[in-house]
Order: sequence, then C-alpha cells, then structure tokens
Amino acid sequence: MAKKGHELIPSAKRLISSLRDMGYDFAQAVADVVDNSVEAGATLINIDVEFDGNDSWVRIADNGKGMKPDVLREAMRYGAERKYEEDDLGKFGLGLKTASMSQCQRLSVASRWSEGRCEINAFSWDLAHIQQTNRWEVLKLKGKEITPLMANPLKNNKGTVVLWQRLDRILGYKYPYGEMAKKKLSMICREIELHLGMVFHKFIKGEVRGKRFKLLLNGNLIEPWDPFCQEQKKTKKLSPINITVKHEGISGEVVIEPFILPHKDDFATLEEFQAASGPANWNQQQGFYIYRAGRMIQSGGWSGFRTIDEHTKLARISVSFAPSLDEAFKINVAKMRVQLPSIIKEEVLKSITSVVRMAREIYDRKEIKTSTGSSKKAKQATTSVKNERIYDDKKHSPEVFSFKQWAQQIMLFATSKEREVINALLSRFQRERGASKATK
Repeated sequence: MAKKGHELIPSAKRLISSLRDMGYDFAQAVADVVDNSVEAGATLINIDVEFDGNDSWVRIADNGKGMKPDVLREAMRYGAERKYEEDDLGKFGLGLKTASMSQCQRLSVASRWSEGRCEINAFSWDLAHIQQTNRWEVLKLKGKEITPLMANPLKNNKGTVVLWQRLDRILGYKYPYGEMAKKKLSMICREIELHLGMVFHKFIKGEVRGKRFKLLLNGNLIEPWDPFCQEQKKTKKLSPINITVKHEGISGEVVIEPFILPHKDDFATLEEFQAASGPANWNQQQGFYIYRAGRMIQSGGWSGFRTIDEHTKLARISVSFAPSLDEAFKINVAKMRVQLPSIIKEEVLKSITSVVRMAREIYDRKEIKTSTGSSKKAKQATTSVKNERIYDDKKHSPEVFSFKQWAQQIMLFATSKEREVINALLSRFQRERGASKATK
C-alpha cells in the first residue's frame, strides 16, 4: 500500500521572487518570449517599447494561431503541461513567465484564436497581488481590464499579445522619469535589435523550414546578422561534419560547419567588415555558434577548447542539434547555457584544428614591398604571429623540424603569452644546437 504523502505548495511570494533571478538580461528575455510566437506559427512579430516613467511598457504581439481560454490559462502556469513537437523552441513550460517576470512586476497575456470571433481572452500575473495574498493566483482580465494596449493588435487578426508593465528591473531608477532612464531604455532597444537579429537570423532569412517571419522593433524591421558572412565572396566554408550522438537511449545528429571569414581587406566594404564584428565585437565573436532547432543558443566562445585570440578571430564554427538532444547538451531553462557533449569533444577538436590554422594564416597576411616600390599582398608562414616566427623548415635540421612540428600544434591553441614562451624555447634550442656544432 502506497504511503500517504503531504502536498507542500511552495510559498508563492517567496518562490516567484526567486524565479525572477534566472539570469536573463532584457534582450534574452524578449528572445525567450519570441520563441513562443515562433511556435505559434507567427509570420509577423511586433515588439514595441514605450518610455513613460513608471508607466513604461514593453509589448510583444504576433499574428500566430492564438490560444483558446483553457490553453491560455494553462500557458500561464509555471511549469505548464503541454506536448512539445520535435522542432519546438520551448522545453520546460517556464520561459514565458520566468523571462517576463525577470524584467517586470506585471505580466499580461491576451489572445484571440479565431478570426471569426472577436472575443479576446486575457490573464495576468501581478507581483503585488501575489505579495499580498501569497497565493499562486493568475488574474483573469475582463472588459475594460483588457486595455487598448492588449486589444488593438488583435482587432483584425488572431494572435497573442504579451505586455510587460512596471519595469522595475529594466529602468532601475528611483525616479524613472529622468533623461538617464530614457537613454538607458533607448540603449536597451539597440541591444534588443542586435540580439534578435543574431539569435533568429536563420528564421528571418528563411533558412529554417516552414518558420520564416519578420521581426519589427518600434515599427522598424530587424535585419538578420549572419555570423558566417556567407554573402562575402572570400568567406571560406569548409566541409560539414555530421556526428551521431547517443545519450540515454536517444540518438540524434550534430552538424558541425566551419567557416573562415575574409581578411579585413577582402571584405566588399569597410562597413561590411565592421558589421561582421557582431554585437560583442570581433574577438568575443570567434568560436562556436550553437543552434538548437535553428535558434542560436551560444554566440561565440571556444567552450573550453582554447582561449580567445586576436589571431584566430576570423574562425567561426556552426554547431547544430535538435531538441531531442537537450539532455546531452545540458541546455538550461533560459536557453542561455549549453555544453558540448563529452562524447563528441574529440571530433570537435579535430574539426577546429584546421579552422584555427587557416584563420591564423589569413589574419597574419601582411604587406610586402617589391623592388619597384609597389605593394603586394602575401601570406606569412602558417606559424607566424605578427613579428614572431617559427623557423623555416628548409633551414634547420630534422631535430629542429621535429621540435618545430610539436610547437606548431601547441601554437594553434596557445595564448599570446604562451606563444612567446614557445618561441623563446625554439630560439634557445637553436642556439644550443649551434653551440654544440661549433665545439665539434
């Protein structure tokens, strides 16, 4: 006979406050809400940010399929129960709520599910109400409680509207009517534009089957940012690598696609080179770009395989996987943290070795003056780093060459300081070799 348990419902005011600290920043929170619009089949997503002191608000409205009242109510539940399709961007049933409440004290969601019916259903999570009642009570909005901010985008079409009010985490000022608060919100809007253009670039460009859409921020179209600069003629796309991953009885495919971006001088224009630097600028944008169902989760960084290096900033590698491999990649609730499975690390290491080498070759190209005084482009040796140089193969003994080969492999993954040490060792080795020969 099963033991009788005691249901312990968490304190609403304590837990909901804790859940506000999931680690989202503003742009990431907006992106998490956009995920829901993508799943709803939206082709147009409007994001509006309005500054009005304490009455400032953020609204995300889509033209997706909308939700019936019972579906909408369940969607407002923390840990909503629903069936996820294979390519859905959601996972835990938490994103809409945790992302929204990380930025505001009042979250309202209105939805219209049929163009033939004008009825709009709406519910709201209000932090002040929860603090007062200490109950997990979502408020059903009726009549005039469904304000024009929620109703207007749904007048002529079905879809869903997410409204954030009382933006305490966004403004963060005691007197949020000042010029500083206004400038901060304006700056944040620019961050949203860059972040969404990067995270959803495959959707905006129509590269994800059946899920193309337009994103507008305050009425302005958000342009996609392709980290791999595939429109540049000199971009090198290496052969993709497909790896089958099996984790806890689930099998899936991981696709690795390496790219080497052009040298600065080979970009079509200086403006395009500057745009290619990305939201975090060149050095921080090198490395892995990890995609889950076409949606970017990680934008740069080497995931512990090597350190960031000025000389390898042209190397960018796409890693794509399906949501079925979420456990293998250890993706978190906010879809902001992901780990490459240990089972594929050896394959990944192999894939980046040539990419790093080629990126260094292209970056280290320098001007060489000809005898006529004209200038021509040339590539330095694979192993050269600015004015540092590992010795030429033809000028040195097999022992030096063997030691040099070993050093080359380490140099591919070394920091600038580590390269200095390696070059110093090579110099010392050569001097000692020379001294040894002289005494014979």
